[in-house]
Amino acid sequence: MRRAVVIGFLLIGCGGGSDRVLIENKGSDTLVNVAQAWAEEYIGVDPSVAVAVSGGGSGTGISAMINGTVDIANSSRGMRREEIELAQGNGVDPIEHVVGYDALAVFLHPNNPLESISFTELRGIYGDHGSYDRWEQIGVDVPGCPSGEIVRVSRQNNSGTYAYFQEAVLGEEVDFRFGSRDMNGSSEVVDLVANTPCAIGYSGLAYATEEVAMPCIMGGDEDECVVASVDTAIDGSYPIARPLFMYTAGQAVGSVGVYMDWILGPEGQCILFEKGYAPVNPVVCS
Repeated sequence: MRRAVVIGFLLIGCGGGSDRVLIENKGSDTLVNVAQAWAEEYIGVDPSVAVAVSGGGSGTGISAMINGTVDIANSSRGMRREEIELAQGNGVDPIEHVVGYDALAVFLHPNNPLESISFTELRGIYGDHGSYDRWEQIGVDVPGCPSGEIVRVSRQNNSGTYAYFQEAVLGEEVDFRFGSRDMNGSSEVVDLVANTPCAIGYSGLAYATEEVAMPCIMGGDEDECVVASVDTAIDGSYPIARPLFMYTAGQAVGSVGVYMDWILGPEGQCILFEKGYAPVNPVVCS
């Protein structure tokens, strides 16, 4: 497995040097904000360790872990079989760490009066065999959207959020329809929906703002409609709740292992909770 890099720093005024471990952490845009918060807080826990965080999508992080250029890959989906086989062929034994849970929310412009939406309707909007192109087809008249067109906002296909929405909502054998507006990041999805009355989008709950509305979701047409929240992600009642992963190339040892233990401990999990995600284990946060 890749070993965390040790880099030297000049101690000004001391005339000497100090070794500092650099942990490279890359991947999921869903996790990038909490990963950055972990990294910033960890400086105070162990000043001898620096954690460099970057996004780029789950697939990007996993590829970097497979290629040995990062210590930890963040992902909002599980590794695919072909990725595991590629890793093993490269001499890498990927180890999965579940670090939290997320509710994948559906976002609407505040003008949109739709209060609930089902998987069937979402498939009709986003699926390649779907036929919903106008809001009136699902009984909605949206003020400020004179065309009545459904503007589909999605993520790029290297995103774990994109992959999870396809798997959990559309079905693994169903592709996305062409013609959506595919965003690089979760915040871009929210920003576009907030400024486009005709739009619908999806992303992690932690990116929700007061500028967008969130309908409750029905997994089946007769199911209870459940609102996305940390509580409904924890109790499993929300139909698009998902685990969030960090992958290491082999067992996390040394500085990486200590860091992963801290993330999964009370302090790391409270940071995750404060960022709008559900912790792996119950924690009491101040």
